[in-house]
Amino acid sequence: MKAPANVSADLRRNVGVAAPSDLRPLLPEPRRWNPSPYIKGAAALHVGATAVAVAAPGVWPWALGAVAASHLAATAAGLWPKSALLGENWTRLPAGAGRTIALTIDDGPNPEVTPPLLDLLDRHDVRATFFCIGVEARRHPKLVEAIVARGHAVENHSERHRHTFSLLGPRAMLREIEAGQRTLAEIAGTPPLFFRAPAGLRNPFLEPVLSRLGLRLASWTRRGFDTRTREPATITRRLLNGLAPRDILLVHDGHPARDAAGRAVVLDVLPAVLEAASAAQLRFTTLRAALANHAEKSS
Repeated sequence: MKAPANVSADLRRNVGVAAPSDLRPLLPEPRRWNPSPYIKGAAALHVGATAVAVAAPGVWPWALGAVAASHLAATAAGLWPKSALLGENWTRLPAGAGRTIALTIDDGPNPEVTPPLLDLLDRHDVRATFFCIGVEARRHPKLVEAIVARGHAVENHSERHRHTFSLLGPRAMLREIEAGQRTLAEIAGTPPLFFRAPAGLRNPFLEPVLSRLGLRLASWTRRGFDTRTREPATITRRLLNGLAPRDILLVHDGHPARDAAGRAVVLDVLPAVLEAASAAQLRFTTLRAALANHAEKSS
């Protein structure tokens, strides 16, 4: 995968109104879409059910039932963030990553939480992956620039973080993800290489869209539910229970749960998590660094 290290100043100024062909320098190279075994099987099932219903009209209820079951299975897979039935999905770092783990931070940037979070990561010499929302990045571009300047990675968490994202068709999904790609590439100066679906929910259209944009889907190994839970100890326990090499952890700087004093609980969770990882001799890496390392070892 080839991606430019930087985007020219002229292109960065014009990217917000650029035509799709002008976006090519901002995008990773497209990947060839290789349908997952489940998708191939579902396609074959639809063809076979149609043929059976035509050849033997009396069994059409059974054929329809088989098709309906495949649709239910696809829906269930889309509602399970860690599922790989619908296509490639990073729930752990690639094999060969050694004793590394990844910290991913969603839904920002947030002017109340992101700055102290960056200071905390600096104190522990940890590099993280920030999945940013496009509209939030436009509201707070200096925070995105600070994330990059401090050595962290900025990835695509959609333009608007729509709660109905998993219900979108392929064209609407492409527009939403491509808009986030434009926004974040313009501000960060480097194009995202990964996409995380809002709430981790998706449908079978997502993987072909990501392949077209040269993006990879990333989910997580374990999450703290730090947008809902207000007790730091509970969140910390969820993140550390069974912590192992190649894990991908998920916390949030956007939409954080807050304690009684109004402080985002993630700021009290992360010190314990970072210290525990260090004690276990686990090193933090970004997803794009893990991808580059994996590509280098595979070449």
